[in-house]
Order: sequence, then structure tokens, then C-alpha cells
Amino acid sequence: MVKLAPSILSADFGLLAEEVSAAEEAGADWIHVDVMDGHFVPNITIGPVVTEVVRRATSLPVDVHLMIEQPERYLDAFAGAGASVLTVHQETCPNLSRTMERIRELGVTPGVSVNPATPVEMLHEITPFADLVLVMSVNPGFGGQRYIPATTDKLRRARHHLDERGRVGAELQVDGGIDVLTGPQAVEAGASCLVAGSAVFGHPDGVAAGVKALRDAIDAQPPAPVHRS
Repeated sequence: MVKLAPSILSADFGLLAEEVSAAEEAGADWIHVDVMDGHFVPNITIGPVVTEVVRRATSLPVDVHLMIEQPERYLDAFAGAGASVLTVHQETCPNLSRTMERIRELGVTPGVSVNPATPVEMLHEITPFADLVLVMSVNPGFGGQRYIPATTDKLRRARHHLDERGRVGAELQVDGGIDVLTGPQAVEAGASCLVAGSAVFGHPDGVAAGVKALRDAIDAQPPAPVHRS
């Protein structure tokens, strides 16, 4: 089943614990935490302290996306704050395999992300080290952006690459502009985990309605075929 990972970037931080709990009760699979430093992306968001709040508010895996420079400096802090998954950017890590290994040593699932302008083929050498590949479907930095249509083909290529490399079980995650229209497109292309912010936490009828609408939309979409070498 395709995983839903609501992003707290669009949540009401004054009611963060309540909103996270509502997402879990509605059937979310993971809770996604976007960390931005104002350098790699043009925004500043949260750190380990808020990650700890999310960890206390839910029994779900806490999926932390480090959109920051020198992420290797903060791996221990976020692992200690309760991260279940730590995803770093290919664009920020000169020693990416070492970073993946360190994340795994911390008992956390390692993930790697690529921005819209970075070809997924750049991940060829790192695929054996990562258990999750995150394809950004917007330029990272702010919530509420529109899905970049070229992402759908990029996801298809990423899924084919993972399957050919024997990583059939690796998660293929997509983040940015995911809603009831774009979510099914991403699933058809091979995505196994959808990050959605405003479609869940900004839904006019509440968090539960947002999760249900997304789940209904993707459940109506057949899963992508697996390509085996």
C-alpha cells in the first residue's frame, strides 16, 4: 500500500501535537518533518526540538527531510530527537555514502533526495546505500507550490532504476504539490510514499478529511509495475 506522509510544514504550529495526532488517527502512515536552514533553501523552519515534539505526539515513523548544508553535522541530534528516517540531499553531501552509513549506524533509515534540476541518474552510485529516494516535485523552500509536471517521468525513471539495481523494496518518495490530482499520477509512475502538506493540514474540512481524500484518490490508482532485470 502507498504510504501517506503528511508534512507538518503546513500544520498549525500552535496546535502541532493535536494536528499530528489527528493525522495519525485519520490513517497517515508517517509524519514528515521538513528542516530548512536558510542557506540550501530560502527559508528557515525547525530543528531537533520540534522533531522531539512530533515524536512525543505520535507512534508513527517520523520522517525527517534535511534540506540543509552540511547535514552530517546534525545527524546525531535528529536521531536523538526521534527521527525514524533521515533524508539528505545529493546536492549537499560530497561524501554521500559515508553520510548514508552514519545514518544507518544511528539506527535510522537512510534516504537521499534530489531537487527538480538534478537528474535521478546522479544517484546511480548511491542506490545501494539508501533505503529511500525522495524526488522533489517543487523547488524546495516553501509549502503550497504547484507540482512540476516533468516529475512524473522522473519518478518513472527513478523507479525503473531502483528496480534494475535490485532495490525493489526501496521507498520512492515524492514531495511537493501533492494532492488528489497529482498524487495518483505519482503513484502510477512508481511512487510508494507521498508527502503532502497543504492537501492534508490545509484541507478546508480538516486533517481527517484531507487524509481520506488523498487515500481515496490513490487507492483508485493501480500500483506501478515492477521492472526486474
